Amino acid sequence: MKKEYERWNEKTEETLKKFPERGEFKTTWGEDVKRLYTPLDVGDYSEIGFPGEYPFTRGVQNTMYRGKFWTMRQYAGFGTAEESNKRYRYLLEQGQSGLSVAFDLPTQIGYDSDDPHSLGEVGKVGVAIDSLEDMETLFNEIPLDKVSTSMTINSTAAILLAMYLSVGEKRGVSRDKLRGTIQNDILKEYIARGTYIFPPQPSMRIITNIFEFCSKEMPLWNTISISGYHIREAGADAVQEVAFTLADGVEYVRAAVKAGLDPNVFGKRLSFFFASHNDFLEEIAKFRAARRMWAKLMKEKFNVTNPSAMRLKFHTQTSGSTLTAQQPDNNIVRVALQALAAVLGGTQSLHTNSRDEALALPTEESVRIALRTQQIIAYESGVPKTVDPLAGSYYIENLTDSIEKKAFEYIDKIEEFGGMVKAIEAGYVQQEISNRAYEYQKAVESGKQIVVGVNKFTVDEEPPKSILKVNDKVEQEQIEKLKSLRKRRDNEKVEKALKVLENVAQTNDNVMPPIIDAVKVYATIGEISNVLRKVFGEYKESITI
Repeated sequence: MKKEYERWNEKTEETLKKFPERGEFKTTWGEDVKRLYTPLDVGDYSEIGFPGEYPFTRGVQNTMYRGKFWTMRQYAGFGTAEESNKRYRYLLEQGQSGLSVAFDLPTQIGYDSDDPHSLGEVGKVGVAIDSLEDMETLFNEIPLDKVSTSMTINSTAAILLAMYLSVGEKRGVSRDKLRGTIQNDILKEYIARGTYIFPPQPSMRIITNIFEFCSKEMPLWNTISISGYHIREAGADAVQEVAFTLADGVEYVRAAVKAGLDPNVFGKRLSFFFASHNDFLEEIAKFRAARRMWAKLMKEKFNVTNPSAMRLKFHTQTSGSTLTAQQPDNNIVRVALQALAAVLGGTQSLHTNSRDEALALPTEESVRIALRTQQIIAYESGVPKTVDPLAGSYYIENLTDSIEKKAFEYIDKIEEFGGMVKAIEAGYVQQEISNRAYEYQKAVESGKQIVVGVNKFTVDEEPPKSILKVNDKVEQEQIEKLKSLRKRRDNEKVEKALKVLENVAQTNDNVMPPIIDAVKVYATIGEISNVLRKVFGEYKESITI
């Protein structure tokens, strides 16, 4: 083979003298991509294995989509609970199979809608939830015993989970029957996103409290969705996305083990969340590498013996940062390619972005096209007929190996810092992402990186006429609802529940039970968060340049 390859290369060099290639070809992390991949570029295939078996390179289930398609879960939420509820019911009618809730910024960082910090942000990037009453409205007429609900919430995840299970119980659906996921990944907030409240150590304590509570009370609930999505959207490349996400995962497992929990038990309810970008083959390899690496980390670092606790199950969202305001219909094509890469990479659930998201929250028409993109891949493309159809491709396997090798180098470096919390506190991770984002932006501005419709193939165009605008009256309506609630509820019970929470937060006991009790007497998200702020303090970011 080697001799034949050398012969072919010599012949090709002659061709290149007449027909030179277009330029350099590199991965997103800067590695040269060879002209041709052959069996010489792949190992002995011993780590590919079989689907549903360690190291899970080819998927976490034996039959993958031959039995059931991935969950089609569009991320949605805006304005009031009433408006978001209407959108959820529309999406379910259109064939969506799971809900994914977007919360507004005040809800994400624990402020009530009437707090001065919330001014101008109520209901803008997600739905405003102040109390259990809003949560009851949000899920009105939605069968919680039949749908799986994902909630993109981190620093206030414990409170939103308490509200969700309380709604379930009021509807007669016990907590052990509820299915879904809370994102609950605070480390990536310090790295890439910024919706944190408390310092890292108490935040990690709340997360392990949730692990413990759910392992006993909510066995079907995924307690965390360890997110590379926001890391990637902040500018990381594919290797960094995998490395920093899995390093976050190692930190969560380490904290839970230190708290006395068994990784063979809580490991089964860990889930992950990745982005799918434009480099089609690279993205497929990324998902395969991540799965294999996590299985190795759980087995070798934490001595996990239960295969179910080694499996990396993940949700994928197509990349919002790759969408362009210019020629927005081009985004439909980008999203289709990204969605196909996620499916070929073996995702368990998928959110496809809408064509107009570089301009505003999506219209009903746009979100329907995005959902139809998934349905066309599922029902018409033929791709789900067999498991991991690109396995054995010399390039895919070489890329999978390469991403694994380079990502493990990052993880080793983070371990030298003493783990992810220490690496974040030192600013190492943020700096690495920042450097990569800067390099990418320079490539776009110089024209080295082509973005169709932005720096090449541009046209003069009118701005789109129909984009979704959140009504500015939402904020005032939400404030009025909050005032009304505070008059109607039993404020003595609220004060008592908040005092119990404060006392528990000052001990090492689990904070979930007193948070649930406070939610049930209609304490608000701001009131509960302020109690925890008083005990834990607030995190202030140190700027690294």
